Amino acid sequence: MYPDFKEGEQVLVSALIGKSAVELRLTEEFFKKHPVFPVSLVKAYPQTEENKFPSRKNNSTPPEIVEVEDSPGHMKKIKARKITLNGKGQRHYLVRFKNQTADKDKWLAENDISDGNLHLRRFRASRRTEKSHQ
Repeated sequence: MYPDFKEGEQVLVSALIGKSAVELRLTEEFFKKHPVFPVSLVKAYPQTEENKFPSRKNNSTPPEIVEVEDSPGHMKKIKARKITLNGKGQRHYLVRFKNQTADKDKWLAENDISDGNLHLRRFRASRRTEKSHQ
């Protein structure tokens, strides 16, 4: 009754007829058969990326993964200052990073702070205003 298609053989669906039938574009060997079949006999063809985009170049080598040091992100604000004795009086600042919570804050040396001059000026100015309001 139905043409003897092999599983995995491609046939083109030319139209959907209602919810339960499809019309197929049949090859010459099946031209005498009626082209309408139940949907239950048709399976979707799983296309690979190469079939979807034949003109796309196949990049078989995966992209190189670059390891980034565990840096929370861009600096937002300096929260506090401390002077360490073992570093011969070296100043460290508690730094808050953008889009991070307080548990991600880090103590950084003055020269390890990106855009240090700008952030240190703001920190010192905020401390002066706090002292003047007391």
